Amino acid sequence: MLPKELTGDLTKRLSTIKGQIEGIINMLQEGKDPDQILNQFKAADQGLQKAHFLLLDEVFRKSLALKLVKVMNACPGNCPDAQKIEILKEQFPLLQDSELTHKIKEINEIGERLARYNEENSKKSEK
Repeated sequence: MLPKELTGDLTKRLSTIKGQIEGIINMLQEGKDPDQILNQFKAADQGLQKAHFLLLDEVFRKSLALKLVKVMNACPGNCPDAQKIEILKEQFPLLQDSELTHKIKEINEIGERLARYNEENSKKSEK
């Protein structure tokens, strides 16, 4: 579920874009200057990209944060990836949107290794 603040912001942005697109349609039907039409296309495109990135930022950043907390809780500080987890924790606030998917993949791989590591250690302690 997306936060109400985000959905409100996205709805407002998309309504603005809808108005811009309706304006472009009118400009085309009225035979307006192609340069003016192009400017409206650019404005609508930029607005849509910004809305898209707001959504991605919310979804991916939140997903990465949850996964990071999960592996931090599963690693008592002496697991093989402890240093990588600490680096990811420090980098998290500074990550660019373009880096989020790569970092999610990285944290998933760490989580899988950590699960195997913890399973092996629990078997050893049972013996």
